[in-house]
Amino acid sequence: MTMIARLWRGATRAEDADRYVRYQEGTGLAEYRGTPGNRAAMVLRRIVDGKAEFLYFTLWESRDAIRRFAGPDPERAVFYPEDDEFLVDRDEQVSHYEVVYFAADPGLVPGAPAEGPR
Repeated sequence: MTMIARLWRGATRAEDADRYVRYQEGTGLAEYRGTPGNRAAMVLRRIVDGKAEFLYFTLWESRDAIRRFAGPDPERAVFYPEDDEFLVDRDEQVSHYEVVYFAADPGLVPGAPAEGPR
């Protein structure tokens, strides 16, 4: 099965970082996970020069699944009403990559066997 990774970058003020993640748990992250065909969602964060930089990394079963989330133009980023309150920098476009290799600790993948190969 081919999976597609979808990446988006944005930034908030450092002091808004935790609030932004909580806000996203009720908007974008909830919509990612609630969309049929979404396989995973991960948010990476680092604080640099007073900004919290975010990288959103989601995995999808197909481009059709991405369209179910993003709409007819899956290359455009999806934004929510309060994003303007938080974001000081953002990508308007997303990047998509075909996943050609994926490995994870079995304990990190729900439903995976408790013991995996070593």
